[in-house]
Amino acid sequence: MQELHDEAFKRTDCLDCANCCKTTGPLFTDKDIVRIAKHFKMKQQHFIDTYLRVDEDNDYVLQSVPCPFLGADNYCSIYDVRPKACSGFPHTDRKKFHQISNLTLKNVAICPAAFNIVEAMKRRIKL
Repeated sequence: MQELHDEAFKRTDCLDCANCCKTTGPLFTDKDIVRIAKHFKMKQQHFIDTYLRVDEDNDYVLQSVPCPFLGADNYCSIYDVRPKACSGFPHTDRKKFHQISNLTLKNVAICPAAFNIVEAMKRRIKL
């Protein structure tokens, strides 16, 4: 999977798309909240109140999409401190990739690179 991931991202410029930022929101871990609030010089609770909500799984997620940190040029204004879920998206280079197959199926509909990775995988295993 790592090889397929690397090949796909050699041909994919996320700035041409940014569909992940336009259509979905990441989970924010406690560490993400601390890091990003510090970046904005905000108290953590103020950051939470301004940008986040608690979802049905009791996780912090964005109040709305598209992501408020996405610029019109598709650049992320918090790229250096972005949530872990963003830095790992579409998660196709995980060591235990097979454990997130349901997530991958969702990401294929969002991310051209994930789609290309799965299609290449299917060709390799002759599906």
